[in-house]
Amino acid sequence: MKLLLDQNLSRMLVRRLWNEYPESVHVAEVGPDTAADRDIWEYAGEQGYVIVSKDSDFRQLALLFGPPPHVVWLRAGNVSTGVIEALLRRNVARLQGFAASDEESLLVLSPVG
Repeated sequence: MKLLLDQNLSRMLVRRLWNEYPESVHVAEVGPDTAADRDIWEYAGEQGYVIVSKDSDFRQLALLFGPPPHVVWLRAGNVSTGVIEALLRRNVARLQGFAASDEESLLVLSPVG
């Protein structure tokens, strides 16, 4: 499974999560940091990425258009990169099942609850 980490997430996560998500990239690696959400959406869908973001705009696109791509919305607020890393590690199996779904477009993850 390939994650496309949005601009609001640390680029360090790509390296830190390599064992769990080896084909993942940060948005900055595939285009300009200023790319519009819709451009990121289209790129992810064409290339088979699951978008991971704290941006609610991707939540709205997922609900409006459905997959592909799939969107993981992190409802984490202002937390450290370590918290995000742990959240994504803890949910590998859940993300794999979600990414395999033809009908689910949005997965919400939160470090609390």
